[in-house]
Amino acid sequence: MSGDNPLVRKHSGDFRWQRVDVLAYKDEGAAPFKDVTRQVLFEGRELPAQLRYFEVAPGGYTTLERHEHVHAVMVIRGKGQVLVGDKASDIGLHDLVNVPPMMWHQFHAAKDEPLGFLCLVAADRDRPQLPADHEREAITRPLRK
Repeated sequence: MSGDNPLVRKHSGDFRWQRVDVLAYKDEGAAPFKDVTRQVLFEGRELPAQLRYFEVAPGGYTTLERHEHVHAVMVIRGKGQVLVGDKASDIGLHDLVNVPPMMWHQFHAAKDEPLGFLCLVAADRDRPQLPADHEREAITRPLRK
């Protein structure tokens, strides 16, 4: 029996999978974020969705953004906070986060451990919208409470 099955990609430890590249989260300078990587776990013409794994290093955060498509998120590593709309919530292992269309959202890792989460989105989706500089502080205020 061969260990190399193209239909199975084994977990190789530390939240990495065989034949899955660890990619930059976004292009540097495209939007503010800190210490985030992404891995595309499932995608393809026959699949109407994309399943991704994001990892935010301790003290890091994703881009504050919104868009027309929804996100379905499950935390599988660490803890942190999430902003969805005007509410900030503590999140941890196995918590689920629903990000509805056109809701501002951002994920922050705790200062002492990474935050890793699976994110399911439609394969066909729109580009993120970013807040204007003068809007950012008001939108993220719930994270500082």
